[in-house]
Amino acid sequence: MFTLAHLSDPHLGPLARFSLRELIGKRATGYVNWRRKRRHAHDMEILGLIVADILAQKPDHIACTGDVSHIGLPNEFKTALAFLDTLGPRDKVSFVPGNHDAYARSSLQALAGELGPWCASDDGEPGYPWYRRRGPVALIGMNTGIPTMPLMATGRVGPAQIVMAEKLLAQAKAEGLIRVILIHHPPYVGGARRTRELLDAPAFEAMLARVGADLVLHGHNHRFSLAWRPGAGRDVPIVGVPSASIGPRGHGELASWHLLRIEGTAEAPAITLERRGFDLDGTVKLQQTMPLTGGGIV
Repeated sequence: MFTLAHLSDPHLGPLARFSLRELIGKRATGYVNWRRKRRHAHDMEILGLIVADILAQKPDHIACTGDVSHIGLPNEFKTALAFLDTLGPRDKVSFVPGNHDAYARSSLQALAGELGPWCASDDGEPGYPWYRRRGPVALIGMNTGIPTMPLMATGRVGPAQIVMAEKLLAQAKAEGLIRVILIHHPPYVGGARRTRELLDAPAFEAMLARVGADLVLHGHNHRFSLAWRPGAGRDVPIVGVPSASIGPRGHGELASWHLLRIEGTAEAPAITLERRGFDLDGTVKLQQTMPLTGGGIV
């Protein structure tokens, strides 16, 4: 059995040190939003409890699907670097960025520089999609984070990533691996509202229909979701995880994470999802267990 921990959207805080010169354009709007709402919603003590619970389960690998920052400042990625190192050795932790991590064009270079070790292929090649083989599983990481206008949180993968991801999915199938895609935005039509959607979700769905996958994991919506989309031969489960740091003062679901238990073969994978989350009694506990094989489109 291979166990994979999935968390997303920790939105680490407090906000890193910054200069007023950096608060221009969209970042100014984002800073005001953080001051008014987000700093109260995301509780770092609760995030600590979530991380402790993840480590207590001793997963074989940990995947973080984005939004480790608030407004994509270079200093925020230094905080993110320290956070990812607390999760485990760098070969046992993978990362794909979210829209907050690509908040402004100036975020992209700092993001790649600081978090490169967690989002590169096994051969060390940077860029997206990346490809990592871990036990019986192929992890394929895609980037949906793009700079957008204020009040927008849309994402895009782009044609080049679609083409390469399709090749990597075919490669993983030929290698007899169970294929797991990591991505930030929900990659299907209707997965998020208009201002938060993946703009080329139809292209992603079409790729799944052509080549298939065994599991897709995403964040972004700060809530649990399970959707099924057609794959090559069988439907593909697409699972969204809530934020790992939302506390009682936030809107939406309380902080949680997912443990995926992956067994079987590439021809007949058996995947079970365990939802583990923070409870108002101050503990993190098992909330639900469900199989992710033999499902259908919902």
